[in-house]
Amino acid sequence: MIKLQNVIEIIESFAPLAFQEKYDNSGLLVGNKQQEITGILICIDVTLPVIEEAIEQNCNLIVSHHPIIFTGLKKLIGQTEVERCVAKAIKNDIALYAAHTNLDNANDGVSFRMAQKIGLQNTLVLVPKTDLLSKLVTFVPINCIDKVQNAMFKAGAGNIGNYDCCSFSHIGKGTFRASDKCHPFCGNIGELHTEDEMRLEVIFPKYLTSKIVKELLEVHPYEEPAFDIIPLENKWAQVGSGIVGNLHSPMNESDFLALLKEKFQVSSIKHSKLLNRPIFKVAVCGGSGGDFISNAKYADADIFVTADITYHRFSEAENSIIIADIGHFESEQYTKEIILEQLIKKIPNFAIRLSAHDGHSVFYS
Repeated sequence: MIKLQNVIEIIESFAPLAFQEKYDNSGLLVGNKQQEITGILICIDVTLPVIEEAIEQNCNLIVSHHPIIFTGLKKLIGQTEVERCVAKAIKNDIALYAAHTNLDNANDGVSFRMAQKIGLQNTLVLVPKTDLLSKLVTFVPINCIDKVQNAMFKAGAGNIGNYDCCSFSHIGKGTFRASDKCHPFCGNIGELHTEDEMRLEVIFPKYLTSKIVKELLEVHPYEEPAFDIIPLENKWAQVGSGIVGNLHSPMNESDFLALLKEKFQVSSIKHSKLLNRPIFKVAVCGGSGGDFISNAKYADADIFVTADITYHRFSEAENSIIIADIGHFESEQYTKEIILEQLIKKIPNFAIRLSAHDGHSVFYS
């Protein structure tokens, strides 16, 4: 049987919790990690119909995009929809897990799927995240360099963009003197020793620090390896909010808006003034992307496709870009596909379903 912990590890391998925004509440919300999973139901929002569906389909894990517990939940007395959903999940031993802004920010995440549906090429992250990377520097005897760096590569260090096994090293001399309490790899107790060493540097995501240091300490030949961990301010180009890319060929504005309606199954789109010029470079952001209007303009996008744009924010277009609001659920509806595809890769012969009941009930007429 598959345990909840196994499923969590799969999800967080492509959408680490370290990627979520500070205000968010992604991760396991209800359940025990040692719980055995009978089936998985994937949805955008956890609602009572979704929980009923999970019960009917014998799915005791619901993976949603939006966390049903977002702000503090101080009572569980059934007065609100959230309280009723959480209580019903607990009563029926259904675990609740949310992959929200960590999946928004992940490489090949929510906005990337939007870009894929539109057919964008040469895509880049619109707003790359910072403060997620560190550099580890250590000093290794020359004949041990391969063993040490390969262990750190295996633990997740040395990945830069689409390259892996990235490192830098150069030769130097290290000195030390071992006391009578030591068991030195080289040199004699009580004597100052000079050893030809390699300075080895690798970049890695901060959330992997413990794992990488553990590997370093296990394979390094010295009893007391010297190493430094240096926080980096570099932008992580593959992780962050939104995507910007190019269409295969320019389209006129009305044709592009018609394409959006078709791909995201919407009957109408709220947008700023049309500019009567071709659309070629497109920026997208799943969910509430109003804070990234300036980034889309800076990227020289012809149009910014997102959701939850308030009345006054449309004025920020300033006749230099079109801002198009296709709706929050509509922009994130394909999130379920991402989660499903990733889970099927690792657990192909397992009961995984997409919910037939999705989103909160909002009607337009």
